[in-house]
Amino acid sequence: MKHVTLRGGLVLALALAVALLPGASPIEAQGKGTIKIATQSPLSGGQAALGEGIKLGTQLAIDKFKGNLEKAGFKVELVPFDDQAKPDVGVANAKNIIADKDILAVIGHLNSGVAIPSSEVYKETNLTMISPANTNPTVTDRGYGNVNRVCGRDDVQGVVGSEFAAGTVKAKSVYIVHDKTTYGQGVAEFFRDDAKKKGLNVAGFEGTEEKSNFDPILTPIKAKNPSLIYFGGIYDQGAPFFKQASEKGIKAKFMGPDGMDSSDLTKIAGKAVVGMYYTSAAGPASALTGAKGFVDDYKKKFSKNPEPYAAEAYDATAIALKAIEAAAKGGKLPSREAVSAAVRQVKHKGITGEIEFDGKGDRKKALYFVLQVASDNPEKWGENKIVKQLTIAAPSAKK
Repeated sequence: MKHVTLRGGLVLALALAVALLPGASPIEAQGKGTIKIATQSPLSGGQAALGEGIKLGTQLAIDKFKGNLEKAGFKVELVPFDDQAKPDVGVANAKNIIADKDILAVIGHLNSGVAIPSSEVYKETNLTMISPANTNPTVTDRGYGNVNRVCGRDDVQGVVGSEFAAGTVKAKSVYIVHDKTTYGQGVAEFFRDDAKKKGLNVAGFEGTEEKSNFDPILTPIKAKNPSLIYFGGIYDQGAPFFKQASEKGIKAKFMGPDGMDSSDLTKIAGKAVVGMYYTSAAGPASALTGAKGFVDDYKKKFSKNPEPYAAEAYDATAIALKAIEAAAKGGKLPSREAVSAAVRQVKHKGITGEIEFDGKGDRKKALYFVLQVASDNPEKWGENKIVKQLTIAAPSAKK
């Protein structure tokens, strides 16, 4: 017992000696605390490919940009949460996130239908959320000071799609199907409303939660013989839908929004989706400023190509870390309120371009793309053809 006591005393004495070295305070010797960046995205289930990309893009940015905070005495780490693309899971995770005082920013979500209710929880403690992928207008139109996004909006994306369908594809009629989610139905409605203004005949508009057998929907679609079918939703549902449409002999051209933007679309649907068009608020690596270094680093670290929105997650994380640095005045751990305020002041030259937020948290100028699937090889998803690229200012706040 005496030996144990003596050893413990020596350890304590050594620790005190280190802490009291000239120029070092006990706080500095122990570090100033941990700063955590959380992600929320689907890490399991049918949408995990995009969700994992968001997590890994965030991890890469933390590794790249944490240096200044570490020099100031902080430990910086990633805390990933799997929201399973389900609103109730996202909200439950959000409650755990705000309970952890070390979490100073959330990078997420993938699904607007998960982001909107989850952000109501973040708002309770003014925890900043910077979304890489949520395009539904409601995300920012609520005017919350802690909610931001680096991607575009569906009220713009839907119009970009309908303009392309009418002007370039020269479709005469379109049949629109959506997945009944906040995101999928929302972008489909924006596409529909503008398509009508452009003179397209909307032959049908319906929602479905079906995941595997689309015959009851496709049979009447085939009878109406539209020149274009638009699916508002995510690739895990859109891919089997388009595959079955092709197998049924439907000759219409296929189109969808950024929910189709994943290599898993071709992994599931194969040749059926080669040649189809999709709009996206995430540009392929070939279109992004300085993206080569990002792609190389991503492939080196994770041994795979980055999925769409991984680059946006990378930029969102860089902004969060810049804001935390700015708010950590005097070397003290900043409050969530200070970080949220600092995010709105950041001007960042990222790999997705110049990023600056307006008063409601939208990116002042966002990128929009129309792309065409070039190959049924998932490894070549990043080589899809950019048919059109636009930079469009965010709509003004609604009064």
